Amino acid sequence: MTTRRSLIAATAAMPALTLLGRDASAQQRFNSLYVFVPAGPGGGWDGLGRAIEQASRGAGLVNSFQFDNVGGAGGTVGLPRFVSQRRGRGDAIMVAGAVMVGAVITNRTPVGIKDVTPIARMTTEPGVIVVPASSDLRDLAGFMAALRANPGAVSVGGGSAGGIDHITLGLMLKSLGRNAREASYVAFAGGGPAQAAILGAQVRAGISGVSEFAEQIRAGRMRALATTGDTRSLDGVPTLKESGIDIVIGNWRGVFGAPGINATQRQALSDYIAALVATPQWKEIVARQGWDEAYLGGADFERFLARDQADTEQVLRDIGLAG
Repeated sequence: MTTRRSLIAATAAMPALTLLGRDASAQQRFNSLYVFVPAGPGGGWDGLGRAIEQASRGAGLVNSFQFDNVGGAGGTVGLPRFVSQRRGRGDAIMVAGAVMVGAVITNRTPVGIKDVTPIARMTTEPGVIVVPASSDLRDLAGFMAALRANPGAVSVGGGSAGGIDHITLGLMLKSLGRNAREASYVAFAGGGPAQAAILGAQVRAGISGVSEFAEQIRAGRMRALATTGDTRSLDGVPTLKESGIDIVIGNWRGVFGAPGINATQRQALSDYIAALVATPQWKEIVARQGWDEAYLGGADFERFLARDQADTEQVLRDIGLAG
């Protein structure tokens, strides 16, 4: 995550894992894989999980998948379930990311990312600020003027409290000299409910990853006001930065193993993900979704996590969303 500064055992123990050869590709293949998504269907984490399934099947890396979606509070509702039910299982992964980092801090939950096993960062994605096509807020200038005048009157839907979408709105308010606590932020457990609320005009605007709203934008049902990346990610839609708002922020997503897995199990998952991201099937999906490839594994991912947790906590303090 970035803002104005850089944020950014033995084989018998793994009955579902089959190691097929040690050729040049050194690919790790699973007979079956359990994928836990601590969010509702239709959001960014679910999208990444389904992309992993699609690419893995296409590349012959996994024969079958079992998905489990448990949404709520930036992943902190489902996380304890994954931790308790999948402990020591080398054939299970959880999809999560920056939103969970912020939610754990904001909600002060006892179970956090520290309780699972980091495997790899997979992607990053800029956000987009949207309004329904029928909205009287025609452009970013109008949206910012409405926020400046009365933040409480401009309801904004997005992901869970303390996540990237909430942080983005808080930083925008701070740039106007307002306090993030003045925001009328409506948190949703997944991209599907957020989309429904925006399209139904239950909120005046929305913030989420570009891929989550891209279809609605292309269909003309939503109007994009600005994106949050360093460069444009949607044709004709300016970034906050080029619009004079000094904010650049992205949403990273990654994969975690269960707690209590041994070194062999962890290496098998790491090798599988490394093989996956090198496949043409994966690269095609990433390009189609408009994600940025951001693979980072092993100790590098662990160091990134430590920095991101510290930086996120500081930003949440700065904008009044954390004690």
